[in-house]
Amino acid sequence: MTSPSDSRLFPTLRTPTGELPADAPHWNPQRPSAMPHHRYRPAHQRVDLPLRDRTWPSNRIERAPLWVPVDLRDGNQALAEPMDTARKRRMFDLLVTMGFKEIEVGYPSASQADFDFVRHLAGSGAVPDDVTVSVFTAAREDLIDRTIASVEDLPRTLVHLYTATAPTWRDVVLTRSRTEVHRLVLDAAGHLMRRAEERPGADIRFEFSPEVFNLTEPDFVLEVCDSVSELWEASPDRPVIHNLPATVEIATPNVYADQIEYMDRHLGRRDSVILSVHPHNDRGTGVACAELAVLAGAQRVEGCLFGNGERTGNVDLVTLALNLYAQGVNPMVDFSDIDAVREVVEHCNRLPVHPRHPYGGDLVHTAFSGTHQDAIAKGMAHHAEQAAKQGLAEDEAPWAVPYLPIDPCDIGRTYEEVIRINSQSGKGGIAHLLHTRHGLDLPRSMRPDFSRRVQHVTDTTGRELGHRELWDLFRTTYVAPAQDGPITLVSWNATEPAPGEHRFDCVLRTDGQEHSCHGTGNGPLSALTGALRAVGLTVEILGYSEHSTSSGPGSHAVAYAECRVNGVTCWGAGRDTSVLTASVHAVLAAANRSPGGTS
Repeated sequence: MTSPSDSRLFPTLRTPTGELPADAPHWNPQRPSAMPHHRYRPAHQRVDLPLRDRTWPSNRIERAPLWVPVDLRDGNQALAEPMDTARKRRMFDLLVTMGFKEIEVGYPSASQADFDFVRHLAGSGAVPDDVTVSVFTAAREDLIDRTIASVEDLPRTLVHLYTATAPTWRDVVLTRSRTEVHRLVLDAAGHLMRRAEERPGADIRFEFSPEVFNLTEPDFVLEVCDSVSELWEASPDRPVIHNLPATVEIATPNVYADQIEYMDRHLGRRDSVILSVHPHNDRGTGVACAELAVLAGAQRVEGCLFGNGERTGNVDLVTLALNLYAQGVNPMVDFSDIDAVREVVEHCNRLPVHPRHPYGGDLVHTAFSGTHQDAIAKGMAHHAEQAAKQGLAEDEAPWAVPYLPIDPCDIGRTYEEVIRINSQSGKGGIAHLLHTRHGLDLPRSMRPDFSRRVQHVTDTTGRELGHRELWDLFRTTYVAPAQDGPITLVSWNATEPAPGEHRFDCVLRTDGQEHSCHGTGNGPLSALTGALRAVGLTVEILGYSEHSTSSGPGSHAVAYAECRVNGVTCWGAGRDTSVLTASVHAVLAAANRSPGGTS
């Protein structure tokens, strides 16, 4: 037998064996691995970080930035199978419906498909008057010309010009000096402005991205951006957008925030500049980078729904917007049907959204753990009580339910997804599902008994139980034994010959034989136990409760009976439109379930 640490199990892995660091505390036995970490430099060795007196940690986000979805450009170019015009149009229509007012729709100089889609938008009337279409272009005159040609007849257009500015890109990709890159940017920006001026009736605005901003020297970014602002004659009524992308994440999010605050403080014509960010997710912290960047002065955020994009993706606008929503800030876009949004995105991208994706995944509002389920069930009940006390509808009352940062109903989910049953589930969650989906209000002392039954099934099968399977299990365990157990009622009649004196007459079938029996007592169920003694069953009713499963005539009643049968205790349940019939069946089911009654 091999041990979990046996190298034969994972032959390509090397268990770290380096010397313990001299300053390692006694409780941390981790050893250095042989991975060549020395090949990589920390951020402070790669780019100057001049900000020392940061103020962004004390700020709050109290309003949503301008969201700019780039699914149709940056997201699309990251797909193994880029969208065709039909899929792009469906995505565009979704973004418009959700309320986005600026949408990057393509890179028309990079492909005929992108060019054709921009022309499709121009000729189809699909763009509302208050929506700005953004198109992307590199800083080359021929590409700019092609881009300007693509946007003819569009009502409002933003042309997004970009050039890589970071040292590695200058040296390896562009093979140009700082001065040469600066001149390249200004030449392209000037050409773009002249081409726009040739169309005096067109509403064309400008955006500039110093690509890989987060690895570019801050003084160089300021130099280039300020000269572009001046060239484009940025003014408060016609601001220029400077978009500062974390094209490849290389540091913790606070570093990006420092870089953004530095630019926010030092950019020229600041009241004429919209400061934008475009984080990627290489380190898995794209959302944090965007949130901290907004704290640091960013006014605009570019990203994709559900974070699609190259490598590990662009920043996720769904998570960003709903994070604000969970803090009481209006997200300025509509996510009231998150599953409809996800369906369109999955269709257009042909990529699934992860089931644990924040807010939108199938399982994000789902609790399997028993302790979580119990807390959620109690929290929902408390929420309903508080709403009633305040005279508010439940969907208007302040939200404070454990483990659920927002009300799933606010984004079009139902409570069916909240509590689901598997081997990790507890009695509170099971009871909650039976109550909300089937109207059963299990007595608290009965819940552990049914929980053990559920646990046995889920452990044996390894499967999750849906609410219908849960009801079927409850019915076969507690209700069905009244009809298919070893003792059945062929006929019965309950009377009250005198006040407080009850008689139960019945025909019982057991072992294939029918027996006429009767019993008396201070109530119908007490009289029933007297009749059962005639076939050798001593039944003592320890606990009993009943309720209606819904309101109105014809509603079913459910009765629960805890009985001691020949010294063995167990539960039974009955369900019928007659409360008395449900009660009789509950006692008989308990009698049939008890090993003491069937031995």
